[in-house]
Amino acid sequence: MNEYSFINHVWISRFTLEAGIRTRAKSNDKYHRILEAAVKVFAKQGFHKSTIAQIAREAGVADGTIYLYFKNKDDILVQFFEFKTKQVFDRFQEIVSKGDNAKEKLSQLIRSHLQEFERDRNMAMVYQSETRRNSPLVKEQIKQMSKMYLDIVAEIVEQGQVEGCFRKDLYLGLVKRYILGAVEEVINTWIGSGGKYDLVAMADPLVDLLIRGIGKYESPVKNI
Repeated sequence: MNEYSFINHVWISRFTLEAGIRTRAKSNDKYHRILEAAVKVFAKQGFHKSTIAQIAREAGVADGTIYLYFKNKDDILVQFFEFKTKQVFDRFQEIVSKGDNAKEKLSQLIRSHLQEFERDRNMAMVYQSETRRNSPLVKEQIKQMSKMYLDIVAEIVEQGQVEGCFRKDLYLGLVKRYILGAVEEVINTWIGSGGKYDLVAMADPLVDLLIRGIGKYESPVKNI
């Protein structure tokens, strides 16, 4: 083994070891406790005003324990997007796949979206806050999450066009953002109210409004 091969071998071994440690950490209860505590602190204090000491206190661990699972506060935010929000968005895809037709899938997507964010208001606050300010720390993660969601919406709309329940003259890029924007605005309004009302109750009126906008126009039958 020459010098280059040896150095390369050492770096690969180190990378593999670190990846293994990180994978095991994510299955550790303490990892999840710290992540949940961090999200709670971020939601209350705002990311920039939050400290490792506050997160450790909320999680019930020593400050140094945080560093066994995360490099720093920035890394916690990155892993929040990589793990927790992806977990939620994967659930959206699973639920949508069970729908029998495009209208049902759209309804299930929006209802599931509101349910998940209402269930974990801290997650909703951090996710909405960081996406709205286009946080440079998690810019790529936000981009990936957004693309995944928009792809789901695009599949639903295209299916609806094939089924004949959605208009065929729609500009798909605009429709995708119209639907995502509408759902996010409903969530932002709910967060702004302090979560004082049932967010999921907004699902049916929102779905009805969206479908009326993109649904196939049926001309009224005239009585002769």
